[in-house]
Amino acid sequence: MVRSQLGKGQLFVNIGKDKGLTRREFLKAAGVTAAGVMVGSLASSPVFSVAPMRALGANDRIKVGFIGVGGQGLRHVQAVKSMADSMNVETVAVCDIWDKRAQIAAKEAGCPSQKIYHDYRAMLEDKDVDVVLIGTPEHWHAKIATDALESGRHCYIEKPVTRTLAEALKLQETVKRTKGVVQVGSQGCSSAVWHRAHDLIKEGRIGKIVWSQGSYCRNSTTGEWNYPIDPEANGQSVDWKTWLGSCKQRPWDPERYFRWRKFTDYSSGIISDLFPHRLHPLMLALGAEYPTKVACIGTIVMQPPDREVADNTQLLVEFSNGSTMVIVGATCSEMGIDDVIRGNKASINFSGNKIEIKPDRPYVEEVDLFSETVKGPQGSMGDHWKDFFEAIRTGKTPNCNIDLATKVQTIVSLAEMSWRKGKMMQFDPVNLKVI
Repeated sequence: MVRSQLGKGQLFVNIGKDKGLTRREFLKAAGVTAAGVMVGSLASSPVFSVAPMRALGANDRIKVGFIGVGGQGLRHVQAVKSMADSMNVETVAVCDIWDKRAQIAAKEAGCPSQKIYHDYRAMLEDKDVDVVLIGTPEHWHAKIATDALESGRHCYIEKPVTRTLAEALKLQETVKRTKGVVQVGSQGCSSAVWHRAHDLIKEGRIGKIVWSQGSYCRNSTTGEWNYPIDPEANGQSVDWKTWLGSCKQRPWDPERYFRWRKFTDYSSGIISDLFPHRLHPLMLALGAEYPTKVACIGTIVMQPPDREVADNTQLLVEFSNGSTMVIVGATCSEMGIDDVIRGNKASINFSGNKIEIKPDRPYVEEVDLFSETVKGPQGSMGDHWKDFFEAIRTGKTPNCNIDLATKVQTIVSLAEMSWRKGKMMQFDPVNLKVI
């Protein structure tokens, strides 16, 4: 198990604060910052010994610990609770830097008080925990996931997999070395539709891939991510300094704590929160590869602006096989574009759990019209957890695995760099370097 050289009252933070405007800040966004940025008086990162992954067979009860149990984290607690019997799983611990949230989640899960943690490292010393859910803000994903994997735990990580590109590439190496199972929380990957599309594309049913498209558009009269602010949260009840981690230290700010996706210290908004929902499934169907060029524009339409991230965004990606991808997103206009994958002979159109293949006119004699209502999982949170548990028990590759997630994070990170810098970003997919 993990044994830290720091006292239990001390806390450490992750790497990769991304401001993105100066050359120094741009290099940070590209992941050139050194690991182990510390808070307060801490002089060095804790040292962890690598623990072997525990073998969990079909009859073993998988015991889950939850780190970060705000809105989405609590939904994960509820999802796992609902499949306790069907999947032979149990929630055994919860962790959050705000005790109120931890208490609510523990009550929901039925965890005893001694299994409520404030410091996630203490949870990683709990021998009862087999796997962890990481439902924290993005800037904590990499550090907690790395420590969990080193401690011998499998990880379900909310999307995006990390905050920066460098973190994603480093985490990918850690997963390979520790042999941990990682599922990233883009549950659309557990919809049978995208796996069926992958098979059809692999069979050559639409010819050579030309370009694909998708969107994630929403609208809200109160503004996206403007979640309610609980008056019980303050600088004393919330461990604010730890929550900020390696990001800029600032006085308690409930707007940033509850609505962190609006601020570039912790998220890139649509790019990192909504685009992964389209990128992961599309790239699963296409056969994921690293991008070669990424361009992204974004504007703040709604006035007066209450955020640092864009509320209207368009993304263009080029891959080494010559195909391209277009993703659009908005949080102030809900009319998006259809999911479509276009080949040089035909196109695949998606509508719910239905797939249609329509040939282009020059190939109507070669390619038949095709329509299928795909049976199987629809891509719910429960479907995604089930796939994760099955991957742990059987050794199969999870649907949103670390390799797929790292390729998607490359696009996400380059898109954020492009948006901030106002220029197209180029990437070397062989050496995995920003050009």
